[in-house]
Amino acid sequence: MKAFSVLLIAAALSTSSSLAATYTVKSGDTLYSIARATRVDAPTLMKLNRLPSTTIQVGQRLNIGGNAAPVVNRPAAPQVAAAPSRGGVFVRSAASRWLGIRYALGGTGGGGIDCSAFTMNVFRTMGINIPRTAAAQWRSGSAVSRRDLRAGDLVFFNTMGRVASHVGLYMGDGMMANANSYHGRTIVEPLFSNVYWASRYNGARRILN
Repeated sequence: MKAFSVLLIAAALSTSSSLAATYTVKSGDTLYSIARATRVDAPTLMKLNRLPSTTIQVGQRLNIGGNAAPVVNRPAAPQVAAAPSRGGVFVRSAASRWLGIRYALGGTGGGGIDCSAFTMNVFRTMGINIPRTAAAQWRSGSAVSRRDLRAGDLVFFNTMGRVASHVGLYMGDGMMANANSYHGRTIVEPLFSNVYWASRYNGARRILN
């Protein structure tokens, strides 16, 4: 009887092990594209693999859990604007990589960055390409009302006498991230409770559907 119990336990462990699945990161992958391919949302991937950020390395083996769809490593799928569930966590993680960088008009990288380059780089971190300028980003995605804002929406402002002269990224809970020329760096700050931004708000566009 004891031997039979041992066999049952061994069989259960073997079954559990066989259900575990992994994905090997290849060139061109982002956590966002892997989430789409495996049907495991990005926040869950981060939790399963104890990732402190969305940064992943080529050759890294990711645990994708036991309920993931079978995956064959293949070239990354074409960019599509589809957000994983609980995507707000993923958006905040992607944005955090670009916070605290010095503001520089026309800048696009870690040495200095402006408002539209900030939003462009956050989306690029998630595997999505959007236009470089605030005006072009204003024409991207779909319009969303102020009351329906959710994390990941682009928010636009008239700061220079024209529509969409400044863009930020809505983070949820009334906060937005943006490359702020006044503060001289990329920061997270209140949106509608800040009189300056509230009085200059143009609208929002949704890239992540």
